Amino acid sequence: MNDAHTPRPRETQALLRLLETMATLRGPQGCPWDRAQTHRSLLPYLVEEAYELIEAVESGDDAAVREELGDVLLQVVFHAQVAEERGAFAFAEVATALADKLRERHPHVFGGAALETPEAVSTAWHAHKQRRRRSALDGVPAALPALQQAAQVSARAARSGFDWNHRGEILAKAAEELEEFRAALQAPQSEPAPEDAEAELGDLLFAIVQLARWQHIDPEAALRRATRKFSTRFRWMEDALRARGLQPEAQGPAAWWALWEQAKAHSE
Repeated sequence: MNDAHTPRPRETQALLRLLETMATLRGPQGCPWDRAQTHRSLLPYLVEEAYELIEAVESGDDAAVREELGDVLLQVVFHAQVAEERGAFAFAEVATALADKLRERHPHVFGGAALETPEAVSTAWHAHKQRRRRSALDGVPAALPALQQAAQVSARAARSGFDWNHRGEILAKAAEELEEFRAALQAPQSEPAPEDAEAELGDLLFAIVQLARWQHIDPEAALRRATRKFSTRFRWMEDALRARGLQPEAQGPAAWWALWEQAKAHSE
């Protein structure tokens, strides 16, 4: 394995080839679709590729991880090429700024500071970032998935000292929010306003995210796992119905729930 000071001609050549390929695709004789793209038009692909990488990592398939990392890197190179054409910045400036940031935020590696545990490194990292912010919540992307955004917001508030005293308080809060949501559902449609049920559900979900944070559980990963489990069982039920010559769309609730119990037993 190369150390930090060993030249890496293989990586250098590969990166130069990638950058040249991207420039050609965006050039006058390149691809019409690639030439038409902008920062904004590329955003859906960036989000899609990031989630495909998450799926590959969770699958444990190294070949898939390698491929999806390439697709994510493509998005970085694509955006850098678009910016370079506008005279804003180039890929080299992106990479240089990132390297500078990493060195600045790792004084225990590049500056001689003594930080010997992951916890100490994390604390120093966040303290350095906070010195540049007006609020501890600055920098949490508004476009994050809601569960992830809630987790980050509450974690930053907790690092500032605003947190629960123990897990039992969060469990009590979640139970309270569940009761308030139930009350909102039972109220007449005209009073309270329909938005109240949505607000109470949001409070309940936020409390659940706090519980996940205290248990060191990623709520996004937990929900993805639960959704995959549901999907596997639902597909099993569809296959079971078709194997009997039945159409899934023609089944009533009783048939579905009976099959659900079978699907659960089959997947255990």
